[in-house]
Amino acid sequence: MTTTVNPAENDSAEAPVYPMERASKCPFDPPPVQQAMLDQDSPLAKIRLFDDSTHWLVTRYADQRTLLSDDRLSVDISKPGYPHESVQSKDAAEGGTLSFATIDDPEHARLRRMVTAPFTIKRIEAMRPAVQRITDELIDDLLAGPKPADLVDAFALPLPSLVISELLGVPYDRHEFFQDHSKTFISRTSTDEERMGAVTELATYLGGLIVEKMKDPGDDLLSQIAHERVAAGELSVPEAIQMAVLLLIAGHETTANMIALSTVALLENPDQLQALRETDDPKAVSAAVEELLRYLTIAHNGRRQVALEDIEHDGAIIRAGEGVIMASDSANRDPRVFADPDKLDLSRDARQHMAFGFGVHQCLGQPLARMELQVVFSTLFKRIPTLRLAVASDELPFKYDGIVYGVHKLPVTW
Repeated sequence: MTTTVNPAENDSAEAPVYPMERASKCPFDPPPVQQAMLDQDSPLAKIRLFDDSTHWLVTRYADQRTLLSDDRLSVDISKPGYPHESVQSKDAAEGGTLSFATIDDPEHARLRRMVTAPFTIKRIEAMRPAVQRITDELIDDLLAGPKPADLVDAFALPLPSLVISELLGVPYDRHEFFQDHSKTFISRTSTDEERMGAVTELATYLGGLIVEKMKDPGDDLLSQIAHERVAAGELSVPEAIQMAVLLLIAGHETTANMIALSTVALLENPDQLQALRETDDPKAVSAAVEELLRYLTIAHNGRRQVALEDIEHDGAIIRAGEGVIMASDSANRDPRVFADPDKLDLSRDARQHMAFGFGVHQCLGQPLARMELQVVFSTLFKRIPTLRLAVASDELPFKYDGIVYGVHKLPVTW
C-alpha cells in the first residue's frame, strides 16, 4: 500500500509572507521570491498571510488553469479557511456582504446571467464611439491645462468612471458625484469611515435610480436590471444595488490602473511605444493591449479560493478547508507558456494570458476593459506624441500596497 506524500508541505513558520515584495528596480515584474517558485518541483508552496494563517500558493500557468476549473474549490469568502486579503475582507464575510463575484454556482451563475447582455462584444463595440469621444475630450482638457499634469487624475481615473457611468445609465450631471465617491473608496488615504460613507452614498443614489428606471427604463444596464429583473421579481432591489456598486467600482479601479501603469511601461520601452504609435492596424493595437495585460497583470494579490474537500493535484494534496491563492502575475510570466516572458513585446500573441482569470469566475467586464484600452492606446500617444514622464521612473509612487497594482500619481509633460 502506498501513501501519498504532500511534497509542498514545509515548516509554516518559514513560509514567506504573501503578498511578497517586488524588486524596486523592476517594478513591472512579479516579486522575485514568488517567481522562484515557478522552478520548484511541487506545484504548491506554503505562504503566510497578514493574520499569520497559512495557505497554498500556485504560481504555474497550467496548474492554475486546472485548479480554476475545479468545482471543489470555492470563491465563497464566508467559507471557513478562505484566505482573506485583509481585515476588511474578513469583516465583509462575517457581515454577510457577498456579491456574485464571491459566491459559487448555481447562485453565481443565476446572478451573473442577469448582467451579461450589456457586456457582449456587439454591445461593447456599439459603445466605442462614445469611449472615443470621452477619450478625446479628456485629452483636450489635458492639453489645455498646466504642465506637468498628473495623468492619473486628469485622464486614467475619469475615463473609466465616465464610461461605466454611461453603461449604467447614470445622468451626465451626476458623473462628478460618481468620480468623487469612487475615488474616495479606492484611495489609500481614505479612512474606513470615509470608504463606508462613499459606498453608502453610491448605493443610496443607485437605489433611487433603479426605482426610477423601473418606471421609465432606458437603453442601459440599470434599466435592464430594474425593468427586466427587479420588476419581474428575479432580483431584489438590494441585490441590484450591490451588482451596480460592484460593476462601478471594479470596472473603474482596474481600468484606471491599467491605463496609468501601461503608460509608464510604454514610456520605459520606447521601441515598443514607437511601434504602437506608428500603427493604424486595429489588430496590432488589440495585440498590444493583450501583451500589456499579460506583462503587467495588475491583479497582483492573487485569485483566492478555499478547498471544499481534499484535492490531489500533481502529487500534492490540498486538504479540505485550506486556502489556495492563484498568482496570476506569475502565471503570465511562466516561460513554459510565454517565451522570454519578462520582455514587453507588443507583437507577441498573448491572448491566452490569465489577467482576467479563468473559468466561470473570469472577469465579466473584460470586453469593456479591452475596448477602452484599445481606444486609449490608439489615441493618447498620437494626440500627444511628445508625452513623457515629468519625474524619473524610480520616483513614481507605485501601488505596492494596493489590492490592484498601479501608480498613485503619474506626473507627465509634453
